Amino acid sequence: MKLPPCFTLAATTLDAPNAHKLARFYQDLLGWPVRREEPDWVEIGPPDGGAGLSFQTEPLFTRPQWPSTRAEQQMMMHLDIEVNDLSSAVERALALGATVADFQPQDDVRVLCDPAGHPFCLFTR
Repeated sequence: MKLPPCFTLAATTLDAPNAHKLARFYQDLLGWPVRREEPDWVEIGPPDGGAGLSFQTEPLFTRPQWPSTRAEQQMMMHLDIEVNDLSSAVERALALGATVADFQPQDDVRVLCDPAGHPFCLFTR
């Protein structure tokens, strides 16, 4: 009997006008080292291994709109990032170039946008 293939999520890839700039933002935010770097591609990941984030330069990139509207580029996905202190994590993300989204659907979660406009959520358990 043939065994089914094994699947392992290696990374989530975010398109951006400049892969290196967006990778630097998440590298500074998460404290993750660069795993691989090419002219239009960067991979970062946790030092102890596991799935990371990749960034790809996309010349036709359009910033997503949060919350979604029919008339503008819709968000396709977002990152959920657990933090130990929500207010200081938001402060750190803002200092690195994030912006707070106008729409906040929950009191215990903060929706921010990275420098390329991708929404991401910071939350505590």
